[in-house]
Amino acid sequence: MLSSISRAEPGQAAGLQERCTSDVLEGIFRNTFFDRYNTLLQGGASEPLYQPAPVKGQPHILCYREDFCSSALHEVAHWCLAGEERRQQLDFGYWYLPDGRTREQQRLFEQVEVKPQALEWLFSEAAGHSFHISVDNLSAEGVASEGFVNRVCQQARSWCRGGLPERGALFLKGLSDYFATGDILQPCRYQVYGDDK
Repeated sequence: MLSSISRAEPGQAAGLQERCTSDVLEGIFRNTFFDRYNTLLQGGASEPLYQPAPVKGQPHILCYREDFCSSALHEVAHWCLAGEERRQQLDFGYWYLPDGRTREQQRLFEQVEVKPQALEWLFSEAAGHSFHISVDNLSAEGVASEGFVNRVCQQARSWCRGGLPERGALFLKGLSDYFATGDILQPCRYQVYGDDK
């Protein structure tokens, strides 16, 4: 079993102009997506939730926990990966089970979390924000399995080599431009320490 991966601390990214804050992330999201997707990123929630607009013309709201940048980046990753049909459903139509998952339920959770967590990692690098792989299950002692960690690393490296989903690429560019973090799409940045793949 491996512990969470931790990357750059806030302010450590080369050329970082400003520390990552929830207000900054909300502004970048709005500037990047509001005109085309009528969607806002909004903090202050007790739990993350995506709410499609209840009435045509009102904005869709992507809620993240309190003012936590990690939660915002993670929820944006889910939104960037969700197709048009999923974005019409509450919480993208995904199932969610809180703490206390069985081993099989945790395995299913990890299967659907590989891509969002890999994309969150890229976003975190672009924002100069620390990243930790999450098992989102305190009863599992907060430790990610080696297989899950490796799949997240492989997915992040794959996107570095082969390109990101369109909305993910747009948000990554917005982050990189704002925080002046330069080219973070270097596969060697996304590995378990000691892994030289």
